[in-house]
Amino acid sequence: MKALVYTGPQALALREEPEPSPAHDEVLVQIEAVGICGSDMHAYLGHDERRPAPLILGHEAAGRVVEGRLDGRRVTINPLVTCGRCADCLGGRANLCAERQIISMPPRQGAFAEYVALPERNLVEVPEGMSASVAALAEPVATGLHAVVLAHRHGHRPLCEGRALVMGGGAVGLSAALVLRSHGCRDIWLADTNEGRRRMSQAAGIDSVFDPVHETGPEAGSVDVIIDAVGAKATRTTAIALARPGGVIVHVGLLDGADGIDVRRLTLQEIALVGCYTYTMVDFRAAVDALHSGALGSLDWYEERGLADGIEAFDDLLNGRCGAAKIILRP
Repeated sequence: MKALVYTGPQALALREEPEPSPAHDEVLVQIEAVGICGSDMHAYLGHDERRPAPLILGHEAAGRVVEGRLDGRRVTINPLVTCGRCADCLGGRANLCAERQIISMPPRQGAFAEYVALPERNLVEVPEGMSASVAALAEPVATGLHAVVLAHRHGHRPLCEGRALVMGGGAVGLSAALVLRSHGCRDIWLADTNEGRRRMSQAAGIDSVFDPVHETGPEAGSVDVIIDAVGAKATRTTAIALARPGGVIVHVGLLDGADGIDVRRLTLQEIALVGCYTYTMVDFRAAVDALHSGALGSLDWYEERGLADGIEAFDDLLNGRCGAAKIILRP
């Protein structure tokens, strides 16, 4: 099969790779659309020791089952493979499973390819009329949705009554902002340094969009809910400064893991700092429903390219030449 293979820092190759052989509880999915995630970019730069070269990246995917009970069904993929037996899996928090694996990380190859193998329980059927590219958005949307769920759980007032700030206008950040809006929140700010992404976020219906480097955002101590979809020292520092007393910061991004946390202010102002990793299957199915129902708007914030154009797509993202919140590759 054709696959886009990460071969080393800032190096990709489109080449022939062996077609995956499904295990006894798995099915083979022919990939029709797969998104480029920030974690793929992190690996591409050589910054993720969990993803050593050579490796097929890509985990935001949708396609068609080509064998087994679901043969011919169009599906979107929950890429998080868990044991299904532990207390976290049985308690509805499979994203915390100690044995979790994700496609695009050894021992599992990813979806920048014509085929991928996964357990049948990881597949969600695509509603009639939903395109493969929209179905591939389910994974980043589920991540943003899970962040909003955690913000609601740890906050002290309803989301519709407070001010929210999302840091990062990629697919996860924009999805979180759109989910906040669908929950009735009307005072939503979004920060991104990429001009194209700022324009696209405004076109998607987020009114208060700004460049955090050159423009003024919300005043210090005024934000009830902050979702950090970047996860850098600078965004953590800013989030803690902007959070109001009793506010909540949901940390989603994984750009780096060091510094930027003012523990004294967190303590004295009783600000909750909550880690957020992926989503539950409930979140994932809710994301598919939200995409299908129109709750998140027109969804015209992604662009499509062929898998053969994937090398150029990574280079465009690296050099800030793409304003889309998401690039979808079509094998």
